[in-house]
Amino acid sequence: MTVPTAEAQLVSTVLMIRPVRFLRNPKTAESNTFQEQTDASAERQQAEALAEFDTLVNALRDAGIEVIVVEDTPEPHTPDSIFPNNWLTTHADGRVVLYPMEASNRRTERRPDIIERLGSDYGFHISEVIDLSAHEQHDCFLEGTGSMVLDRVNKIAYACLSSRTQLHALGDFAQRMDYEVLAFDAVDRNGVPIYHTNVFMTVGDKLAVVCDEAIPKEEQRAAVLARLNDSGHEIMRLSFDQLESFAGNMLQLRAVDGTRVMAMSEQARKSLDEEQLQRLEKDNRIVASPIDRIEWSAGGSVRCMLAEIHLPKNNKI
Repeated sequence: MTVPTAEAQLVSTVLMIRPVRFLRNPKTAESNTFQEQTDASAERQQAEALAEFDTLVNALRDAGIEVIVVEDTPEPHTPDSIFPNNWLTTHADGRVVLYPMEASNRRTERRPDIIERLGSDYGFHISEVIDLSAHEQHDCFLEGTGSMVLDRVNKIAYACLSSRTQLHALGDFAQRMDYEVLAFDAVDRNGVPIYHTNVFMTVGDKLAVVCDEAIPKEEQRAAVLARLNDSGHEIMRLSFDQLESFAGNMLQLRAVDGTRVMAMSEQARKSLDEEQLQRLEKDNRIVASPIDRIEWSAGGSVRCMLAEIHLPKNNKI
């Protein structure tokens, strides 16, 4: 059997983890300036996040996206389990990659049973599991498609360096997966390193969205923009205000009928101007869902909640 290796940029299937004990995670707050202080009780944070999660799932399904929902488990407590894209990626050749996580209470989000279910329950072919988590022993981290924004067609990994995204682990990923790495520095308006690349950047099949003013070094900024242009992407720029509203944390998908879907939060959509919205709507159906509690407490948005499933189906190998 030969497994197809060409990889499309857009998928029609995503994995989402339904929270049971969602909570603002103090162990991630030091490096994630998007997390806000809250006096909301644990019960309220969970209830509000769960309602927002279910609303987003329904909106994606209504738009023709296949959503695989897996329930989190109460123990061990994983307050950020709602963000599975940080601990795994899947690939068109059947490989699954597991990633090293900075916060100790995020490492138990890696669940072999979920990977097994992708094969046994959903019929996906898994050829190999590549586990990069041993880098944690050396305090070296790479948090999946939070740390990297992948141009899967051209095999380019864009990555802003931070405590959660480090060169040694990046190099390991690149060597094993045959990716070119474009690493650079990125900071918020106060000069603080941005914790994840996908907060200010997304790459679709034709369009790249980026807050390029967050890349302070001119030569690095020019290199990122040139590489996006050279790979055939039209570039839509974001402001710092839009970055802070999670407009960079969107993800382009493809509905089962072939329609392109751009998924984002309602806060992100409201931050975009009319020209930007028209540009997105020219090629996409925008799916915008309110997830204020998730954004406030956890400092992540819609893209972080979606782990794309690029695996081939067993019956198509």
